[in-house]
Amino acid sequence: MSLTAEEVIRLNKEYTLFEWTAQGNFLPMPIERAKGVYFWTTDGKRYLDFNSQLMSVNIGHGDERVIRAIYEQACKLPYANPYAATEIRGRLGEVLAQITPGNLKKSFFTLGGSEANENAIKIARMVSGKHKIIARYRSYHGATLGSATLTGDPRRWAAEPAISGVVRVHDPYHYRCRWCQHEEACNLNCLNHVEDVIQFEGPHTIAAIIMETITGTNGIIIPPKEYYQGLRQLCDKYGIFLILDEVMCGFGRTGKWFACEHYEIAPDIMTMAKGLTSSYAPLGNCIVSEEIAEYFDDHVLWSGLTYGGHALSCAAALACIQVYQEDNLIERAAEMGKFLAEEEDKLKAKHPCVGEVRHIGLFSIFELVKNPETREPMAPFNAKPEQMKVMNEIRKYLLDNGVFTFFRWNNFFVNPPLCITKEELMEGLQVIDRALEIGDRYVE
Repeated sequence: MSLTAEEVIRLNKEYTLFEWTAQGNFLPMPIERAKGVYFWTTDGKRYLDFNSQLMSVNIGHGDERVIRAIYEQACKLPYANPYAATEIRGRLGEVLAQITPGNLKKSFFTLGGSEANENAIKIARMVSGKHKIIARYRSYHGATLGSATLTGDPRRWAAEPAISGVVRVHDPYHYRCRWCQHEEACNLNCLNHVEDVIQFEGPHTIAAIIMETITGTNGIIIPPKEYYQGLRQLCDKYGIFLILDEVMCGFGRTGKWFACEHYEIAPDIMTMAKGLTSSYAPLGNCIVSEEIAEYFDDHVLWSGLTYGGHALSCAAALACIQVYQEDNLIERAAEMGKFLAEEEDKLKAKHPCVGEVRHIGLFSIFELVKNPETREPMAPFNAKPEQMKVMNEIRKYLLDNGVFTFFRWNNFFVNPPLCITKEELMEGLQVIDRALEIGDRYVE
């Protein structure tokens, strides 16, 4: 006999801990099942999943092709130690080498994005013999110690003091940039700033620059093409590895296999997770260039994980990639992204509380403000619970009307599964349209 929603919540709260939250007053949503772009709670309420859960269920929920692949692999070989060669691990590695940009070739499999980023900086340090890593302030790279240090936002504070050698730079965040927010476009002083930091820190001390190609939970910050082309040139000029974190923006989310393709560049190391398996099984990956891989032909790779190259997760990933290809989901994300952008721009024009909408493919965000002229945010950076009143009202309206998405400070996201239809997009956007009327009432 199935448990009630109340019983599910009680068991979870009494015997488990939830991430990034004080436990006492937290009320988790009891989710029972999901299919396509929808999921249902234990008490039967249906929600449109406008955030692909945690920006990760890219192919949509409950795809039988992926489920079948996991089952068939489990029947044959659910696990082999990470020193073993398995067919599924080798086949997945080959496919990833084919679809990733540049000369990225060899994969080091982990169980998630945070571990992938940990290994990316370890590899960069091992190969370069240098120690420092440059990262951005508005960034999130994971919750393990090294990745938390790479993270620039307040989630790193609880881990400090952490690993040494991480140096931060400012972000190409045009809407709130102190260098160019009142100019028509980015003036690339954010890129000049990166070069200044490289020179001040000493290029001979810097192993790598790590960046989310498109910043995720810190605001879907989309740099101009010249920024990344210039960054690639800086890395080449000073002998520094470029690590791109595509954990959230990879696998079709932006309308390309990988977001860096929009900028016509390739990194030396790329990390991925989330859309790699669409979260049907846990898997991350740190894929490196041929040149970096060759270093380990006669040098030890000082890293290892019990679940590295886990057979079930590799099976999920390979099947998921096949779904992207069979259903043309990368192209579909680009096409649907244009439609989404047009509709979101209409909402911005209609609602004064919307300071900016940013979108690329099916990766988008609404940034809400109290004053469109001063751009004062509807909730401040690192807002305390009592400062989230308006945003919480909007969030409650969306949930009450069956739309689930992710809220952070004065932002909320629209990142649906790539299989979503125009009708399903409009279903959610119509609810958002009404919810934004709440925000409009608080505009000065």
